[in-house]
This record gives sequence, C-alpha cells and structure tokens, in this order.
Amino acid sequence: MAALLDALYAQADEFVAMRQDIHSEPELGFEEFRTSDLVAERLTSWGYQVERGIGGTGVVGQLRRGTGKLRIGLRADMDALPIVETNKFGYSSRKSGVMHACGHDGHTAMLLAAARYIAKSGQFSGTLNLIFQPAEEGQGGAKRMMDEGLFEKYPCDAIFAMHNMPGVAQGTFHLRDGAAMASADAVTITLHGVGGHGAFPHRAQDPVVAAASIVMALQTVVSRNVDPLQTAVVTVGALNSGVANNVIPQMATLKLSVRSLDRDVRNLLEKRIRALVNAQAESFGVRAEIDYLRNYPVLVNTKTETEFAYAVARDLVGDAKAVYPAPQLTGSEDFAFMLESLPGCYLFIGNGDGADGNPSGACMVHNPGYDFNDKNIGVGSAYWVALTQRYLRD
Repeated sequence: MAALLDALYAQADEFVAMRQDIHSEPELGFEEFRTSDLVAERLTSWGYQVERGIGGTGVVGQLRRGTGKLRIGLRADMDALPIVETNKFGYSSRKSGVMHACGHDGHTAMLLAAARYIAKSGQFSGTLNLIFQPAEEGQGGAKRMMDEGLFEKYPCDAIFAMHNMPGVAQGTFHLRDGAAMASADAVTITLHGVGGHGAFPHRAQDPVVAAASIVMALQTVVSRNVDPLQTAVVTVGALNSGVANNVIPQMATLKLSVRSLDRDVRNLLEKRIRALVNAQAESFGVRAEIDYLRNYPVLVNTKTETEFAYAVARDLVGDAKAVYPAPQLTGSEDFAFMLESLPGCYLFIGNGDGADGNPSGACMVHNPGYDFNDKNIGVGSAYWVALTQRYLRD
C-alpha cells in the first residue's frame, strides 16, 4: 500500500490544479456543462468508454479488463452551491453567488486521479463504472440518472461513494454500516386566513398567530412522539407573512426541514406534522395547505460492503486513521437512492481539523469560507484505486 500511496501522491499536483480550476468555475445542479466536458474529455483520452447526458449533465466512464465477472461502481458529485464565496484564493469562484462550498470539486478530482492511474497501471479483472453525478445538492441528480437507465446500462454488483468531512483530521476515513445518514424531507405550509386592519383583529382570521402557534407546537413532535432512543429533527427554517405593522395579512408560509435515521420514524413524522398543523390551523379559524415533499431517503450502508471498504481503508492508512463504526449523521445525501437499489457504502474522508494550519479545511461545508483540502487528492485517489483492485481481484 505504501508504494500505491507514493504513486498517487507523485501525480497529485496535476489533479490539485484541476480541482482548483473546477473550483474557480463552479456550476449549479444540472448546469455542470464545463465540468462534464472536462470529465468526459479526460476519461476518453485515458481509454474509457464514455457516455454523456445521463441525468442531464451526468457522465459515466466504463473500463473493462480481463475476464472477471464482477462490476463495481464509484460515484463522485460535480455540482456547486448558490453561495457567495468569501475566500481570497487565486482560484476563488469567478461566478458571483456560486461556489464549491461542499467539496464536490475535490470529489471529482479524486476520482479522476484514480481513473487515470487505473487506466495506465491498474491491476484488475472485471468492469469499472465511474459515475460523475450532477445535482446532488437537493435536486436529486442520482435519482434522475437512475430513472434514465443508469444501472440498466451499467450494472454494478456494488457501489461506493466518498465525501469529505470538515472537523476531522485530514486523510482519516470514517465508515458506518446500516443507517448512516438521515432522510431529508421539505415541507411548505401555507396558512390561508382573512386579512384585515390591525386595529380590528376580531374582523379577521390571523394566519400569523396560527403560524406562531404551529412553530411552537412542532417542537413537541420529536420530544413527545418519537422514541427517545431514535433520532429525528424538525426545523422551521422560514416563516414569512405580511409587510406592514397595521395589516393582518391574508396568508403566512412556513418552510420545514424534516430528518430521521429510520424509515418508520420518517413516516411517523409526516403523520404527526400533518395532523398537528391541520388541528392548529382549524383552532385559529384558518386553513392549512401542506406540501410535503419527500426528498432523500435514509442512507443505509450494507454491512458486507462497508466492512470491505473499511478493510481497504485500514490497510491503506492504518488502524488509527480508519474509524469503524463512525457516528451517524443527520445530514442527507442522494447517494441514498443508489443504495436503495444496490449494495454499497458511503464513507467519509477527513478534510482537516485545523491542526495542520489549514483553517479552511476545518470550516464546515455550505459555509462561504469552506475549501476542499487538496492534501486529500493523493490519499483519496489511492483509496479508490485500492478499493477497485481489491474488489475486482482476478
């Protein structure tokens, strides 16, 4: 493994430059035209069979070697976020209001670095499918690729993906089997009342008061309906209504983020939220309209594949830098859709804890000061090579 690490570190500078180039030209979900061009051109030049346009801007590169029957899929995401970057790097975003604030530029670069090494020097027998996915950030790019025939065209016996983790020492690997990340549902509640003059509230039905009561009542869903040994989150992220101090508005809108680590709890949350909102609205004489959008499911890693992925990490970086089982996370990830169809594992690589003098590595994702830690290009790509060669061992 030491020789493999040395080889991937030796080529890392080229892919660090590629990562920084992608960072400087970020693209939102389903708009990753430049990034997918870069990915497709590189994969083609290295001898992969390449298909573009799956899921809009998705790219798949396939490499077959030997007579092995096993097929593995490795996935990286490509999209950026609608955030104004505050970093002052030479490669900071050149697009106002768009930045790679989650490290998808790094995920793409790591997988490309592994792809080149595998094409030139990889020892395996079987089929490697490299999946470069658009629109992970809330738009369900994984599901769209699947709906457009991803796994019918490119069958996989197992699928793997990796995400950076700020606040954790750079280059360490964290894995967990079973429910590892939460489902994520988006709920919009529109309260329809009767507007009126603020001086005559008895002549109106006030949606603002109903909204305020609903916000407080929602705090009891987790505390009084969910098993205390389960994890769930109900967050009211927005409450909008009215424009003037002396006008009772016609309408109020609440926006919720609802998360859980169990499919039954997820169903319970929807049931209780709907019942509570309707009852509260009726008690104030207003009407509730509920748009309950089920976005990403619970991400569930299969045990066999997770233990396999852990063994690869442990052999690559040693016991101290391979953590299993790692804690569950209430963040969400649309790779969960792929794991509903195939066995596999979603793992994390530490982006840095600030101890190495790189504060942006420890900065949380979705923050305007975040940056992917380029020291991970070498070790992250080495991990993908090691995983591929072991899984597709002749």
